[in-house]
Amino acid sequence: MNQKELTQAKEKKAKVKKLIYNILLAVILAGLIVFVIFSDRIITDETSPLYEVTKLKKVFDSNLLNSLIYALVYAVVVIVVYRVLSWVLQLTMARTQRGKTVVNLLNSFIKYAFAIIGILLVLSAFGVDTTTLLASAGILALVIGLGAQNLIEDILAGLFIVFEGEYSVGDIIVIDGFRGTVTEIGIRTTELTDASGNIKIVNNSDIRNIINMSSELSLAICDVSIEYGESIERVETIIQQNLDKVSERIPAIIEGPYYKGVAQLAESGVVIKFIAKCKEDDRYQVERDLNREIKIIFDKNNINIPFPQVVVNQPKEYRRVTENTRNRANEFVDQQKEASKDIEDEQNT
Repeated sequence: MNQKELTQAKEKKAKVKKLIYNILLAVILAGLIVFVIFSDRIITDETSPLYEVTKLKKVFDSNLLNSLIYALVYAVVVIVVYRVLSWVLQLTMARTQRGKTVVNLLNSFIKYAFAIIGILLVLSAFGVDTTTLLASAGILALVIGLGAQNLIEDILAGLFIVFEGEYSVGDIIVIDGFRGTVTEIGIRTTELTDASGNIKIVNNSDIRNIINMSSELSLAICDVSIEYGESIERVETIIQQNLDKVSERIPAIIEGPYYKGVAQLAESGVVIKFIAKCKEDDRYQVERDLNREIKIIFDKNNINIPFPQVVVNQPKEYRRVTENTRNRANEFVDQQKEASKDIEDEQNT
């Protein structure tokens, strides 16, 4: 079991524990209420220490007791309906990343809406005129809305983010230089978590420019230097013979790898470039694996990777290439250019 599966298993176990705890709490609370209501029938011995509990029932007259029962029933019904509706949304819509994002946002709205409905129903059970309360709440909401423009901007921005599909839960994005995975899109804020577990919370209205790294395949880039004295045609021929094996050894590569040619004539050597397409989650590991595989190929074929040094001896004679090798190298380079011509290799440099 990998780390991701282990984390999901722990989260599922924690949710089950929380559900059991809530059920036990509800059962205990309901049991206490039933015990108080029927205490005079359960406890008949006046000498029992528990007989004092029967006096609690006398505190409530029949109307107040009925109101309490109705209020409790309303609260339970609202909670059950909210849970069922939330479960139905998860079951029907949370099959894609965008679906999960929409479900999270709808759950935020539904939670607040049902909380308000529950409060109004409980108040109505005690005889409060909820119509007047709603009218007063409308005027109050107007006053608050005029003074809470930033909050309204956050909510509207969150709606546009979700329905325009700029990013979804699970996408890797960059906001103001912070690169992280979107863990939650709420009605007011967006939450990001980076590879180190750091959490960044950004108000939706403050999100101006983002880079969505998960919308398309990402590019893994490997730049390797070879000595100036080495024949570039010989190196390219060896690369041609081994490039397919590299993709077999790195399953995370989706397209490629491709040899892009000579990237730079540096001070200590000739820099050649390799690229491959993969998921953004795998990009850094694919780059590390590419570096390793290229180094292994070079070691097996006596291709030296230079390092800064002072040469005090006569340069050695390097192996000359045949015309056939040169032609094969040129043909390979042309094929690689054609195969990767639509891939921009500078997007992450």
